[in-house]
This record gives sequence, C-alpha cells and structure tokens, in this order.
Amino acid sequence: MVNGLGPLRLAKLINVFGCPQAVWLASERELQAVPGITRPVVADLLAKRNRLDPDKEIQRLKRAGIKTVFVDDSAYPPRLKQIFDPPKALYVRGNIEVLQSPMFSVVGARKATYYGLTVAERIAFELAEAGLCVVSGMARGIDTAAHKGALRAVKPTVAVLGCGVDVVYPPENKKIMAEIIEKGAVISEFPPGTSPAAGNFPQRNRLISGLSAGVLVVEAAEKSGSLITADFALEQGRDVFAVPGQVTNKLNKGAHWLIKQGARLTEEAADILDELGYELDLNKCRDEDPTEDLTQKEKKVYNIISDDPVCSEVIIDKTGLKSSEVLSILLLMEMKGLVVQLPGQRYVRCLSN
Repeated sequence: MVNGLGPLRLAKLINVFGCPQAVWLASERELQAVPGITRPVVADLLAKRNRLDPDKEIQRLKRAGIKTVFVDDSAYPPRLKQIFDPPKALYVRGNIEVLQSPMFSVVGARKATYYGLTVAERIAFELAEAGLCVVSGMARGIDTAAHKGALRAVKPTVAVLGCGVDVVYPPENKKIMAEIIEKGAVISEFPPGTSPAAGNFPQRNRLISGLSAGVLVVEAAEKSGSLITADFALEQGRDVFAVPGQVTNKLNKGAHWLIKQGARLTEEAADILDELGYELDLNKCRDEDPTEDLTQKEKKVYNIISDDPVCSEVIIDKTGLKSSEVLSILLLMEMKGLVVQLPGQRYVRCLSN
C-alpha cells in the first residue's frame, strides 16, 4: 500500500496512463506531472516499487484468497460499472461470480433497536429467497442483520468494506465475515491492509448503492451515514425505500425524512419486489411452526410474545399462570431459541421465528 495513494488518486493515475501496469512502470517525472499527485506520494510509490516484486505480490494475494477485478474485466459488477466514478479495481474474497447477480442493498443504524434488527433480517431473508443478492456494509446493527437474513436463507450476500478485505471490522464480525466469504463475497476498493479510517466509509457507501437496483434504509438518524448511501442511490438513478418506525424515536428521523422526500414506504419485502418486478413465494419463506412441540401452557405464553417487547408481569397477568411457571417456560423457550430476553425482563420472539 502506497501512503497517500487512495482509490481516487489511483483512479486518476490509471486514467492518465491507461492501465495499472503503465502506472507501475511510469517514471518519476511522468508521475509528478499528474495533477493532484504529490511528491511524497510519488516518492513512496517509487520506494515500494523498488522493493516489491509484482509477481510475488500477486502470488501473496492469491494465497490469501484475494482476487483483483479491474473495471474492464468481464467479472466486474455490471451495475457498478455504470456509475459516475466506478473504482478502477476491486479486491474480492469469496465467490467472484456473485458479482454478476442482481443485487439490492439494506443499510441502517449501527445502534439499532430490536425492531429494526428484526425488520432488516426478515426483509433481507425474503429478498434473498426471491433471488436478489443482499448487499450491505458489514457494520454493527442493521448491516449485520441484513447479512444474517440472507445467510439464513442459505443465499449469497455481498459485504462492501471501508477497509481492506483482509481486515475484520468490526472485530466481533469475524465469524459472519467467514460465512459471507464462504457463501458470497467480501469486496473493497481499498487495498489489502487498509485500516478502517472514518473517511473511507462515505466513499464505500457509493459502492453499496452502485452495485444495487435499490437501497432500503432501516432506522437512520438525521445525520446517519445511511442517508449518504441514499443520496448516492438517487444520484445513480437507483430506487430508494425506507422502513417507518416510532415517531418518538430519533433513530427513525432519517428514514421518515426519506419517505417525505418520496422514498417508497416499506413494510415488507413484497413492497420492494413489486416495485422491481420480482415475485416472492411466501410459502418458501415461512419457517416451520415453532409452537408445534410446545405444551398448551407454553403456547399460551408464546402467543402473548411478539416483535414488540413485553415484560414478564404482563405475560403472567394475561396467561393467568403462576409467576414461577411463566419464568420457567420463558427460560425453556430461550434455550430453544424461540424468544429473546431484553433488559428489564422484557421478551420478544426470536428473529428467525
């Protein structure tokens, strides 16, 4: 990695010299003649060039499972090629063929509510079942929920990173990153080894929208990065969708603003699929009845719990069961993966049910 030579400057050099190989072979005078390419950048590029063997570097990337796709390659994502400033090169880990799939992006808040996570995962699951490859940024919150939804459907998903594809960010997503690579792809325009600097993410967001037929925003504050993605989507001629939420929750201000500006109000995947001309077989998306093996008392408790958090006192009151019975049943259903306990002894149904 050359210090100060990010994707935009690299694109400028490739535009001037015609291809990456010509940039690599350019003389010091030729490089310094390019507007915006500073002397320190040229000096570092020449120093790296003197120390680096291109063939060995290619072999190193191959051993790491990293492929490089240039904008004029047939493997380059077709929609991304159409945007104003497509990256001259993409670094890819995973199945490169996934980049030819029809794609749709799901983005939103990092500090999402359980409601937002539920909606994002369910819609992503259904979009994947309908044949769309779900794209997101592998950030905490909504992004991770979107990837999980696609993976739960056993379908590929694409994560677009604001760092190198060999960098796990956030660190807790190491496992899901491995699953994405196995079933889909992790991509970036930033060279391997690039750290996740704050300035990288707005630039990354234009790729999330550029890859896709449309973008869904699930929970976004007024100054959310998801709104940057939505802006890029509009500039690129993509459809924008947004999920409504509680008007008192600041996390919904951004999504509500988008709806006021003309974004398609989205309650379920069908709202997106209808707009894009896709069909969804709802029978394929329905999980097996989670109450099938429950006792009558357990079903009574389960039926009171929904996607909206409900406290244990309300469950006890509505079922008429003893508190010890209800708490025992709730613990059992947690162990079975049917419900999730939230702070304050509140319960919601598990995302997958």
